[in-house]
Amino acid sequence: MIKIANVSKHYGSFQVLTDCSTEVSKGEVIVVCGPSGSGKSTLIKCVNGLEPFQSGEIIVDGTSVGDPKTNLSKLRARVGMVFQNFELFPHMSITENLAIAQVKVLGRKQDEAIDKGLKLLDRVGLKAQAHKFPGQLSGGQQQRVAIARALAMDPICMLFDEPTSALDPEMVNEVLDVMTELAKEGMTMMCVTHEMGFAKRVANRVIFMDQGRIVEDDSKEEFFANPRSERAQQFLAKILHH
Repeated sequence: MIKIANVSKHYGSFQVLTDCSTEVSKGEVIVVCGPSGSGKSTLIKCVNGLEPFQSGEIIVDGTSVGDPKTNLSKLRARVGMVFQNFELFPHMSITENLAIAQVKVLGRKQDEAIDKGLKLLDRVGLKAQAHKFPGQLSGGQQQRVAIARALAMDPICMLFDEPTSALDPEMVNEVLDVMTELAKEGMTMMCVTHEMGFAKRVANRVIFMDQGRIVEDDSKEEFFANPRSERAQQFLAKILHH
């Protein structure tokens, strides 16, 4: 579903990604973790062309992301993305937030888009909030709306960029529960997250990054039981200790 081959990216002289390669099969859930500034978010933003990269290749379901001829808007409509800060339109109701991209990008009729949005809102446990505005919801509820909005586009895979890091601790689980359900249903997912409990429960593989490189790419069992690099051992010791 996703093939990343020898991808490198730099801002001026600063190298953000160095020779990153991995593959994600259909239905796989990959957790990408590592210290701050290790290139995790940049890597998944390259997958749907939100960040350009200078060398290497990324293929998503047969489409080359870096090819100048690729219609990135069309690609992004098929690759769901959930950000740290929800990115909902504050002046639109929840229903309108869920419908707008379906109408504008996919060309769905308004009624059909609203109907689809409401079904997905129900799926993330928020049907009662349909007529409210984002500012009236908690952070956890807004993030669940953002997930429903991404799903409304019928994505072939989902990218999550630290979806719980802006949330109060009490709200984290309600978002992870929705992500866990998606994983169980067979959605292909790449998740940048520090939630190691989620990784242990749901991931097929864990990718550990440090200084712009993929240092480890292993099954979750192998990664947690026997991290090979010293950097991953230090990271896990700190993060699992608390």
